[in-house]
Amino acid sequence: MKRVLICLFVAILAGGFVFAEGQMEGGTKLVVSSRLYSQPGEQQFLIDEIFPDFEAENNCTVMFEIIEDDPLLKRAKFQAETGRVTTDVVIAHDSRMAEWMDNGYVVPLPVDQWRDRTFSRAFRESISKGRNTYFAPVGGDVYLLLANKKALPYLPAGADVQALTWEEYVDWAVAIAEGEKEGKTAVTGIPMKSLIYMYGGMFLSYGGEFPVINSPGAIEGWKLLSKMSNAYTPTVNTYDNVSAPMKNEEAWLTVAHMARCGEAYRSNPSAFVLAPAPAGPEGIGSIAGTSGFAVVKGAPHEELAIKFIEYMTEPEMAVKIARGTGGFIPPIDEAIEKLGNSIEDEIIAKGVYVLKNGVVSGVPGGDYTSWGAVKQVYDDAFQKLILGNAPMNNVTLRALDAYQAAINALKN
Repeated sequence: MKRVLICLFVAILAGGFVFAEGQMEGGTKLVVSSRLYSQPGEQQFLIDEIFPDFEAENNCTVMFEIIEDDPLLKRAKFQAETGRVTTDVVIAHDSRMAEWMDNGYVVPLPVDQWRDRTFSRAFRESISKGRNTYFAPVGGDVYLLLANKKALPYLPAGADVQALTWEEYVDWAVAIAEGEKEGKTAVTGIPMKSLIYMYGGMFLSYGGEFPVINSPGAIEGWKLLSKMSNAYTPTVNTYDNVSAPMKNEEAWLTVAHMARCGEAYRSNPSAFVLAPAPAGPEGIGSIAGTSGFAVVKGAPHEELAIKFIEYMTEPEMAVKIARGTGGFIPPIDEAIEKLGNSIEDEIIAKGVYVLKNGVVSGVPGGDYTSWGAVKQVYDDAFQKLILGNAPMNNVTLRALDAYQAAINALKN
């Protein structure tokens, strides 16, 4: 036990493997490296509720670690070049899957041999190459609206939270700020987080493309957003996640990643209203993403890795994982059919509605040398044009061309 605790302490310091007390004892060690489930509560749920049955059935220990997409790919390249492959399973974002497949870092999955695995149509293209499927999707997501019920008195007359327009959303945010003498709307103000997706989804609903920042649709969005310079919370630039400020009521209104909205909503359902993202003339715009399981080429335990992915994508298991990790969409048709009436199912159902009925775009991260740098362009525009209260005149709008030039310069 002393050795286990020492290993746990070292792993925590290194930001490496996550495992429960006693997990190091005996059996095969299946190494699963993931960019998904970065929140501690999500990881603990997997450790406590999902992995144990698989470990018991296969006399193994799932060594689960969180690594972002860029380091994951760099490590895969190093392991492939040196022939020292230590990773069995990766969970990568769909925007980076092409890099894994094109470089031969992952192997085809025998999905045709698995029962009840109709992967959601929205993600089928990104998980496959040629006739082979290399990734099994998990953790689909779109953007939702979350409002504290304290904000409802400020809702524009005649507006329906469940069918809100962006004009109504902006007017609502402004009315809250005026009534409360302080902004109460949240986005992720810390650079290179998720602001690009909230704004990008809005621009889609006005006919824009993603991540084009100066399209006619985007310009319509910027004009509307310029009214919100004082509608954001005073501490918006400290947020890397909107869940915390929504839970502690520092913020009352947000459009955010469905799992983050779900995290706050589940904490006190009676205090919040959850709804689809607002709509524009073209419909409900949202950036949609998913992650996917894949087996690393040369994995030390390839057969066990395939069994793990089959286990994790069984429809009932996919629903259980989605419910327990904040409300991601299980991107498997048979899993969606199993949704019920729980709070978690409500969150997932809202996301499914947006995915099926919205104007949705994926994340073309693989098209750029640095997706983080693309995010930064949006963050810079937000700081200058919105929080900087820049007038929306021709000079300001022409500045968007320079921002788009910076994005274009990052293309592969």
